[in-house]
Parts: sequence; C-alpha cells; structure tokens
Amino acid sequence: MKPSPLTYHRPRSIDEACQILADVAHEGKVLAGGQSLIPLLSMRLAAPAHLVDIGSIPRLDAVSSSRELGVTFDALTTHSVLEADRGATQVQPLIGRGLRLVAHPTIRNRGTTVGSIVHADPSAEMPAVLALLGGSVTVRSVRGVREIRSTDLFAGPLETTLEADEIATSVTVPAAEPGVGTAIDEIARRHGDYALVGVAAQVRVEGGAVAAARMTYVSAGELGEVVDYTDVLRGASATDDRDPLWRNLSEFARERIDTEPDIHATARYRSQLVAALTARVGFAAAQDAVLDGAAVHASAGGR
Repeated sequence: MKPSPLTYHRPRSIDEACQILADVAHEGKVLAGGQSLIPLLSMRLAAPAHLVDIGSIPRLDAVSSSRELGVTFDALTTHSVLEADRGATQVQPLIGRGLRLVAHPTIRNRGTTVGSIVHADPSAEMPAVLALLGGSVTVRSVRGVREIRSTDLFAGPLETTLEADEIATSVTVPAAEPGVGTAIDEIARRHGDYALVGVAAQVRVEGGAVAAARMTYVSAGELGEVVDYTDVLRGASATDDRDPLWRNLSEFARERIDTEPDIHATARYRSQLVAALTARVGFAAAQDAVLDGAAVHASAGGR
C-alpha cells in the first residue's frame, strides 16, 4: 500500500519546523528516522495531511554524558550511534543493553531513540527503559521549551502528552548510581521481532542483599508503569537465585501484571513469560549491582 496524499515539508531549522506544526495544527506528523512512522503511513494506519521531516536540521544529533548530568541525546541520534557511544553506555549501561534488543542493525542505523520513545509503542524497549530510569523529554514549539518527566509522558498506547505543535528535541536520563544494577531481557518469536514479553529491572544491593527493586515491562502491563517489588524482594540474596524470595517474586509478578492475547501469543503464555523473566532479569540486575560494587571497591584500592 501507499500513504494517503499529504504535503511534505523539509524545514532547515527547528524554529521553522515548529512554525509549520503551529500552522497545520493537528494535521501534522513529525518524521525523524521513520522506522515506526513510515510503515503506519504505508498501511494507512496514520494519515496526516502534512509530514514534517526534521532529518535535515543540523546539530540535532548530539550525545552528551557525565556522571553529574546523566546522558542526553538529541532527536536525530540513531539507535546505532547511541549504542556505540562509550561515554553514554558507561554513564548509564541500561541504554546500551536496551538498544541491543531493538529490532535489527538496519533498523537501528536509521531509527532514532527519541522517536522510538515518543512513538510510545508498548512493544518497544526504549519507552520502558526511559520509564524505569526516570528520565525526561525536552519538547519545543513556537510557545517555548518545556520538560516532560517520564512519569507524565505516556498517555496510552501510541499516545503521549506532547501537544500537536510540539517536537521532541532531546531525552535525558540520569547516570547509574553506585550499588544499583540494571538488566533487560525479552522473549521474541525471532531475534529482532517485537517482544512477546520483555522486562527491564533496576535493583539496589546493600551488604549482598536486595534493598530495593523496580521493574518495567514490554508487551505486558501498562505502558510506562514502573512496578516496585521492594517489599517482595527486600533481603533476597544478590548472588544466589535459589533464595525462596526470587521464586516468590515470579508468582507475585504473574498475579500483578496484566497480559493480553494477540495473534502471536495467548494471555496465559505471556503471563508465564512475565513470571519467568521477572525473576531472571531481577536477579541479573542484582548481580550487576554486586559487580559494580566490586569494581568500585577495586578502583578504591580494596582487596
């Protein structure tokens, strides 16, 4: 199929792009990498009257990172560029871990991480990563600039709180904290497919035991929801997954997280994946925290 008729705009500055969106009101769509939007246009699941292609705007693809300010990446930064940025993935390792699961290299070479986040697909990895890390999105319009916290960003599947005349220009996520580990994993029918279920976890470890645990889900639960498992996991061993608390977590997650059936999997099967992955990914995050603590100790001269 082909997209429905539309007017194509190719602005040369972010101000020009904002003005176009202000002029066309709710009839415009922003195109960056296009790996999510173009298929929707081709299948006519989206039919905007105006397409605003920001791909030629200069200096909109930067990546910056520091332990103090975290990681910031701009609207035209592709998945592959961000994944290869050693500064970004060292300051916040979950970025690289999440991006490795996104589709295939061909898609990552064109798709943009900011675009994936504001596309708000419940089956995509990076919205879950943003929600778990508690980052924010910077948006611009002719009315000015504002920050949207991750907790306020997602309004539902494929829906955000951006106004029709706003463009997401960058995303910022905080740096990893000492003693806090992260992990992400998913089950898909084939490598590169959308996940049947995915889990991202952030676990704080103190004295070899879990002190706090939070997780988000891909293709399960509510988009952008962060589930706090601290009460379930507090005191669990960070080095022994035979601890009964990890088994308890599986069953708790099965009851806590809602799943829906589709042509790829039943709700019951997805629920089983939730149970298995929650414990597996949570324990991996706990181990990551232990390894991080050991590295900090070694760098300080400890033995």
